[in-house]
Amino acid sequence: MKFLCQVWFDTEKSKLVPQEEWEALTKECIVSDDLWHDRGFLQEALALREPASAVTLRIRKGTTVATDGPFAEIKEHLGGFVLLEATDMEEAKSIVSTFPILKYASVEIRPAYSIKDED
Repeated sequence: MKFLCQVWFDTEKSKLVPQEEWEALTKECIVSDDLWHDRGFLQEALALREPASAVTLRIRKGTTVATDGPFAEIKEHLGGFVLLEATDMEEAKSIVSTFPILKYASVEIRPAYSIKDED
């Protein structure tokens, strides 16, 4: 079973973390990701750039409109995601509980499914 693990940062608190701490955390996360990948659980892990780099698309009156930056002012922002393969939610929680990023962020674990398999 696949689980999407969304990494959420408190936007204001994350701005206060010194660059050296982010660099050390990045190294810890790479080691952790490699470990879980080698064990066959981690399918993909990606960090996201800051919310200001986003573009939001919507259709308004039949026309696609692009807005730079995040759609709304938010207290937390999505900073990355991990796609896991685990037998159940308990195993997914056990894996995510070892992620170094938890020192700086919360991780929402959500079961995923293929819409092609929903028939």
